[in-house]
Amino acid sequence: MTTSPNSPTSPNAPRHPRTPRRSTLAIAVAAALLLAAGVAGWSTMQRASAADQSTAKAAPPVAVSLARVQERDLPLYLAGVGTVTANASVVVKTRIDGQLDKVGFEEGEDVKKGQLLAQIDSRALQAQLAQAEAQRARDAANLMNARLDLQRYTTLRGQDAATQQQLDTQKALVAQLEATVKTDEAQVAYARVQLSYTTINAPISGRVGARLVDPGNIVHAADTTGLVVINQIDPITVVFTLPEEAVVSINRAQRNSQKPLKVIAAARDSQEVLATGKLVLLDNQINTSNGTVQLKARFDNAEHKLWPGQYVNARLVMNSHGNALTVPAAAIQRNQQGTYVYAIDQEDKASMQPVKVDRIQDGIAVLAADSGVTADQRVVIDGQYKLKPGSRIVESKPQPAKGAAPAAPAAGTANAEAKGSTK
Repeated sequence: MTTSPNSPTSPNAPRHPRTPRRSTLAIAVAAALLLAAGVAGWSTMQRASAADQSTAKAAPPVAVSLARVQERDLPLYLAGVGTVTANASVVVKTRIDGQLDKVGFEEGEDVKKGQLLAQIDSRALQAQLAQAEAQRARDAANLMNARLDLQRYTTLRGQDAATQQQLDTQKALVAQLEATVKTDEAQVAYARVQLSYTTINAPISGRVGARLVDPGNIVHAADTTGLVVINQIDPITVVFTLPEEAVVSINRAQRNSQKPLKVIAAARDSQEVLATGKLVLLDNQINTSNGTVQLKARFDNAEHKLWPGQYVNARLVMNSHGNALTVPAAAIQRNQQGTYVYAIDQEDKASMQPVKVDRIQDGIAVLAADSGVTADQRVVIDGQYKLKPGSRIVESKPQPAKGAAPAAPAAGTANAEAKGSTK
């Protein structure tokens, strides 16, 4: 039996592929694989998200230092560097030449006005005074005799027993002697003044410095060093300078104030307030060489916290700012949007709170009225670089200094240890 080449049963007959059925199967397999991969990826993402949330919840809180927003009255002032000067300073000098007999003060003590400071040999001047007084007495006696003669000539002239020329001559003699007596009185007064210069008294109350001349030396009125220097240190003054731009605001503050402007003197190193006084001078011109104006303030100095030559920080109080919210300057942070602080809520979570800073002085930032913080609210002053919004915080405890002595045990612990040691 012969098989046709085109017969279906012939081995050489062509096979027709089953294309539609295979393509459908491939698409179904691919879809199943994609679905399985999506489910696996979603599961992986869910596990990762859960892990992240678990990690976030388990993150330890950030240790920071905190401070509270305070509401207080912080005055506005202008600050400058000042020099303490004596309220009055006198170089005590002699006004005559002579030998210094004695000194009536101790170096460095307080003296009162009129107190004896020094005594100069007065014997020569006493002799000059006695001579002037004798000359005045002699001329006064001659004047008295001339006046008696004038009375006689006047009587004789009435009796026509003396000429008019004699009477006129006697009147001239009396006038001449009167002028001579007046000259003698001036000489006596001058001698007494010169004699008074031998006693040197304190012209002001204050504190004397070192003795510049010892007793026994010859002193002269032309000497430049003097005998001693007296400085009045209670009250005392501080001279300081401020930029010329402050003159307008100072004049305005003086016009608006019923009292002299207050000035605070503080130590340069510790900023301790040494004294509080009042402004007594705003110089009448600006120094064109450095663009500053000089001011002077006077202080009561009973405790002698201020001393001539001392450098201090002078603060001219312009006016009171009124009640305002303040925070430590370290709490203020800045970014592109402006200034802000990290505020802490009741759950100890940090959040960025924008604030407006009016001014910063003495490490204190004064906030504007529309700042978004409230009094007694907690803010971060150290450790901000580790924070981000939503971070949980814990307040860090200050560490004791190295080498510091350990804290004393509580009373109960100490008593228990004492009892245990006696057993």
